[in-house]
Amino acid sequence: MLGNLVITLISKNQNSVLKSVQWDATNNQGELVAAGLYLYNIKVGNHSKSKKLFF
Repeated sequence: MLGNLVITLISKNQNSVLKSVQWDATNNQGELVAAGLYLYNIKVGNHSKSKKLFF
């Protein structure tokens, strides 16, 4: 676990409608990332949740 940012999928305010986001396993430079364990973070208002993603 290096703790490096891989990609930011959405970085703007959204309305309160159900959202779905798909990640194509590329980084911010468009390069494919290695298989492994990744952490993602979701922020809603003042709440934040981190989860694990195995790819």
